[in-house]
Amino acid sequence: MSEFLQTKKQLRRALLKQRSQIPEQIWQYKSQELCDRITNWQIFQQAQNILAFTSFRQEPDLNQLWQRFPDKTWGFSRCVDKDLIWHQVAIADFESNMRSGAFGIVEPRHDLPLMNLDNIDLILIPAVACDRQCYRLGYGGGFYDRWLPNSTGFKAGIIFDDFYINMIPSDIWDMPLDAIITEKQG
Repeated sequence: MSEFLQTKKQLRRALLKQRSQIPEQIWQYKSQELCDRITNWQIFQQAQNILAFTSFRQEPDLNQLWQRFPDKTWGFSRCVDKDLIWHQVAIADFESNMRSGAFGIVEPRHDLPLMNLDNIDLILIPAVACDRQCYRLGYGGGFYDRWLPNSTGFKAGIIFDDFYINMIPSDIWDMPLDAIITEKQG
């Protein structure tokens, strides 16, 4: 393993440890602030077809977004082998449409309709951290790295402000996102 990848791995480990130590009440407050910021964001307001994620390992909780905007078309992914498969999820039946899936992440049921990926307006992307050049540090599985280059829609990394750092080591397959949104900026 190269020293460069080891550096990414060490950074990931340190930041995940830091994020795991956020007290529950602060995590909920930051998630609320982040949802409010996204709600007021013009790109979100104009978007109809949105791909999102469910919170895992103290990622920002965006549940309020789809609860407040059930009229938008929401898609969530399932991890299948090394790919992300996107399903449309009816928000009115959100709880019954979701299951614990790969890696313990809450995912849509496999029998839900597939999302039409040709007309996606906005993709809300989870990350361990993002940097000022709009690169994201993922979890190391490469799911988004493989999927993003062929995706359409405005790509926004969604993180807490404490994980918006100056620079993340990037590899040739890493692609910058269009924006980074935190509870304080974006």
